[in-house]
This record gives sequence, structure tokens and C-alpha cells, in this order.
Amino acid sequence: MKASKKLVASLLTASLALGLAACGSDDASSGDDKETKLVVGASNVPHAEILEEAKPLLEKEGVDLEIKKYQDYVLPNKNLAEGEIDANYFQHQPYLDQQLKDNPDYDIVSAGGVHVEPMAVYSKKYKSLDELPDGATIIISNSVAEQGRILSLLEVNGLITLKEGVDKTAAVIKDIDKNPKNVKIEAKVSPEMLVQTYNNDEGDAIVINANYALDAGLKPTKDSIAIEDSNSDYVNVIAVNAKDKDNEAVKKLVDVLHSKEIQDFILEEWDGSVVPVDK
Repeated sequence: MKASKKLVASLLTASLALGLAACGSDDASSGDDKETKLVVGASNVPHAEILEEAKPLLEKEGVDLEIKKYQDYVLPNKNLAEGEIDANYFQHQPYLDQQLKDNPDYDIVSAGGVHVEPMAVYSKKYKSLDELPDGATIIISNSVAEQGRILSLLEVNGLITLKEGVDKTAAVIKDIDKNPKNVKIEAKVSPEMLVQTYNNDEGDAIVINANYALDAGLKPTKDSIAIEDSNSDYVNVIAVNAKDKDNEAVKKLVDVLHSKEIQDFILEEWDGSVVPVDK
């Protein structure tokens, strides 16, 4: 009888202990998932590749990084604003500023800058901008947010000058003051289609965003006929909803992307076609 009572008591104790352990495990698991799961939307190259390199470093920090890849410049901010992703990494600050003007319902901010992708001019017909003939056609992105950057690149290389007093980050084609070669600048192609336009031999020169160029196997530092220098205002940022700017997982992501390991990876992988920053 005593043995039987002892057995029942032991079984009850073990059962209670297992129940408490299981309950505690479930709570911890669900809590960890909410706190450490981070879904980041990114362009294929170089953004997603940089995040892949950062993934094991973040895992050591207790952050489970999931990367969602995008091929366009509209959905990543839309999905972020709607809460489908926790952050995105594909855009520079002036583009984000323009997106916020165009979409006043967005409450998106930068959590930190990571790198600069120098904008570049490509041509299958000419080896330099100096070789472009009078009346040459230059095809650029139809994104208004990109025009100031592109026109500044053309101005730095002596092809055009912009009107005095114009904010160069916000300049558009009508802000051109002098155009000695009467080049025709056509903003008619979406950014993701510029490489195809280049491959189709359209125009005399084409200005292509570095991420799309790299994704297509072009190397901006070697294949372009003119390239933006690294002293640029167009830093690619980690963007989040304002309420998440101080989220610990987001802070860890930015810290890891600013780490020596990741910055060295960027320099070695792209040899100047992507330039890391720490701001």
C-alpha cells in the first residue's frame, strides 16, 4: 500500500513537473519568436547578399533573420508600411524622402546607413562621355527621385550644367542650364529595365543603378564610361516603421552591418562597386 501511494505521488509529481516544463517552453518559444524574428525585404544584389553574410553573425546575437527578395522599388516600402515585413534594405535616403512625400501615410524612417552604390553611365558605342556626339541620346531612369543624382553625375563629368541655386538632389531635366552637346536625356525606362535597354543597344549611353548592373553581371568600376565617386549623399539605408526604430533586433542588425566583418566583405566582394559606410 505504501509503495502504491509512493508510486502515485511520484507519478503526479513527474506529471506536474512535465506540464510546467512544457508550459514554460511554449511561452519562451513564442516570446523568442516575437522578439528575435526579423523579416527584411531587400534587392537581390548587393543587399540580399550582404544580409546573407550578416545572417550567422545575427544568429549569434539571438536574431533570426529572414530575407525577402524584391525586384522593384515600390513594393518594399508598401509592404513595410503594411507590416508584412519588419524592415527593408534597398533604397538610398533621397529616394526614401521622395517616397514619404508621395505617400504621406507612410511613417518610415532610416535606422542607419550601410553602403553607397555609385551610379554609373554605360555605353556599347563609346568609351567615354567625351566621345558622345552632338545630339546623342542618354537614357535614364523614369524615377523622379533618381534624376537629381543622375544629372549631378553628368554635370560633374562636364556634359551639362544645372541652373544656379537648384537643389541638386531634387533636380529634374528642366533644371538643366547649359547643354553644349545638345544631348537628349530621356527618362523613359523604369530602373529595373535599364539593363535590358542597354542590352538592346538602345540610345548612345544609359545610366544604370549599381544594384541592377551588378545583378546583370556588369561591374560599375570596370564596365562603365563614367561613375559617381564614393563621396555621395545617396547612402543605402535600413528602413523601418518609426515605431520600430529602437527595436533591439533592428539595432543589432544595423550594428552587425557596420561591423568590420561585413564592411570588409563588401569591399572584397565588390571591389569599389559597392562602398561601405558607418553612419
